[in-house]
Amino acid sequence: MKFHTRKWVKPEDLNPNKTLFGGKLLAWIDEEAALYSIVQLENSHVVTKYMSEINFMASAREGDIVEIGIEVVKFGTTSLVLQCEVRNKMTHETIITVDRITMVNLDAEGKPKPHGKTQIEYVVDRLAGKG
Repeated sequence: MKFHTRKWVKPEDLNPNKTLFGGKLLAWIDEEAALYSIVQLENSHVVTKYMSEINFMASAREGDIVEIGIEVVKFGTTSLVLQCEVRNKMTHETIITVDRITMVNLDAEGKPKPHGKTQIEYVVDRLAGKG
């Protein structure tokens, strides 16, 4: 799994227990999944359709750095299915795993649109092909 983003846990990210608020972490995951999908599908009109069971395994505290990892599980016709792991860079513990996040590619009217992708593409390869 490739870890694309790091987040610094700040006071405003904490719950009353002084640990990372789960809702904040889920928002970070949703944003990362959207950004990853937008880059992969080359379309800014991508939405979250489904998020599977979420398994909280550890926590993070103020000052910790967490890393968000995203991996493609499957390319559908109009969708992209991702897997996610978030780990605490300071303690090396896995904080949360999400087995399936389904992102859907949309047209300008908000309807599912085939994306034509079948494998992961890296931006550097796209740029090399246009030279």
